[in-house]
Amino acid sequence: MAKVIKKPKSPATPAPASSAGKVPKKGGVKVAEESGSRNAPIINIGIDRQDRAAIAEGLSRVLADTYTLYLTTHNFHWNVTGPHFNSLHAMFMTQYTELWGSTDVIAERIRALGHYAPGSYSEFSKIATVPDVPQTPPKAMEMVRILVKGHETVSRIAREFIPVAEEAGDDPTADMLTARCTVHDQTAWMLRSLLEE
Repeated sequence: MAKVIKKPKSPATPAPASSAGKVPKKGGVKVAEESGSRNAPIINIGIDRQDRAAIAEGLSRVLADTYTLYLTTHNFHWNVTGPHFNSLHAMFMTQYTELWGSTDVIAERIRALGHYAPGSYSEFSKIATVPDVPQTPPKAMEMVRILVKGHETVSRIAREFIPVAEEAGDDPTADMLTARCTVHDQTAWMLRSLLEE
């Protein structure tokens, strides 16, 4: 019987001291588990392993907040009532559809960086900053206020991680987060305009 010889693991490239671990954390929860196996080649996309981990952790938080905001917006689409029903019902559908599509983009970027994307309510509840949808549906304009705060929160969280991605030379992630901020800022403005008299 032939003897199986295990190949030694390749040493990980150490991250530059200037950018290693510069990721804002929430409660010290580790979220971005590294994926892969001994059969797959080591990721070599020009971004250090520790930097990829920090960016994936930041993106995991953005994903958790985006998904929570998506769920809240979809809930409000179902449960809105009152004289503004038609316009809000349609507006919320446009917004939750955009949010749903963005979750896939964020999760696939995490995967491209060599980490598993979180995808359970349990994981999301540990790392999301956006609060869960209220159990009792609020009045229509309170829904709008909640969504304004939600979009502003996701925009702030995404902005925290743009410098992390830029410092690591991860332009695709920095560009994606910048685009997400644009969407959230514009949506918050549109919703806020409904509350002005």
